Amino acid sequence: MRLATFNILHGRSTVDGEVDLDRFGAAVRALDADVLALQEVDRDQPRSHGADLTVVAADAMGAPHHRFVAVLHGEPGLWTAATGDHQPATASYGIALLSRHPVREWRVLTLPTLRRRTPVRWPGQRWPTLVRDEPRAALAAVVEGPSGTLTVVATHLTFIPGWNVRQLRHLVSQVRPLPRPLVLTGDLNLEAERPQRVTGMRPLATADTYPVAQPVKQLDHVLADGPVRADGRGRAVDTGLSDHRALVVDLRLGS
Repeated sequence: MRLATFNILHGRSTVDGEVDLDRFGAAVRALDADVLALQEVDRDQPRSHGADLTVVAADAMGAPHHRFVAVLHGEPGLWTAATGDHQPATASYGIALLSRHPVREWRVLTLPTLRRRTPVRWPGQRWPTLVRDEPRAALAAVVEGPSGTLTVVATHLTFIPGWNVRQLRHLVSQVRPLPRPLVLTGDLNLEAERPQRVTGMRPLATADTYPVAQPVKQLDHVLADGPVRADGRGRAVDTGLSDHRALVVDLRLGS
């Protein structure tokens, strides 16, 4: 089973600044993933031509089983929180999980959100900037693969230092009752071995994913708990889109 996680930047290329739906579909198709986790996904947004990017990706990779979870609705600059099972019918933005294999169960998991502005110092800045975070969520799918059942949990954690660790610890406690083997994946906004230390899970793919042109950080991760292992080395793929590379790894169930 091939798994990939990709922060798609709503399908935009940092080279020309454009969202091309055919290019986005071709990038997803080229990953050839059986299960794909997406972050920064638009639905019905003018900036991405009003498309449902989850459906575009599902058609491209041949994934009849997919779910989109909105964390915000409205258009950029006018966002409103929209987490949980009750999803808005208006323009929205969030995360998605897609599978070529049948999904026995879906589960939406909410994460703690910092409700106030907090100072963050960006690289190269002398003084911190006050920022407000968006709501965060995770999406779990119990996938019936050809070699057995695998639980896949996809998320996009905050960029706010310390708070992303709190969200990850909360998520680990939430997924404890879910079937094993389990893979936790997504843009965790945490570097190197930090996610492994926080979760106690094993990394299945080690490759720098950010920034896309010359990556020097691994912000995107695939972590495992239970009898599942990597079948070969994971790799970071420059799709020609986004400011992240996609992280791809082939999985084999069993010890």
